[in-house]
Amino acid sequence: QVQLVESGGGLVQAGGSLRLSCAASGRTFSSYAMGWFRQAPGKERELVAAISRSGGNKYYSDSVKGRFTISRDNAKNTVYLQMNSLKPEDTAVYYCNFDPRVHSNYLAWGQGTQVAVSS
Repeated sequence: QVQLVESGGGLVQAGGSLRLSCAASGRTFSSYAMGWFRQAPGKERELVAAISRSGGNKYYSDSVKGRFTISRDNAKNTVYLQMNSLKPEDTAVYYCNFDPRVHSNYLAWGQGTQVAVSS
C-alpha cells in the first residue's frame, strides 16, 4: 500500500514560486500515474496537474498551464510540482494522489500542504 506525504507549501507573494513535493512509500510507486490536486475553501478538490508512470506524458488544467510544472523521480518515490508566477487564486491546500483519468481508485488522502498567495 502506498502512502503519501505532501510538503513544501507556504506563504508567498503574488508572482513568487514554490516547489511542492509528494513522497510516497511503497515499492510500486512507479506503477502509478500521479496527480496534484488542490482544494480552496468552499470549493471542490480539483486536479491541476498529472504525470504518467514514466513521466513522459503530462497534463495541466487551463488555470495553471504555463505556470506549473509537474515532474517525478521514481528512484526517490517522489512527485514534484514547481509553481511559478503564483496568483492569489492559487491559494489552496495541495494534495497528491493517483491520476483519476488513469486509475479508478484513490489512495487515502494525505494531510496536504497549504499554499497561500498574497496580493
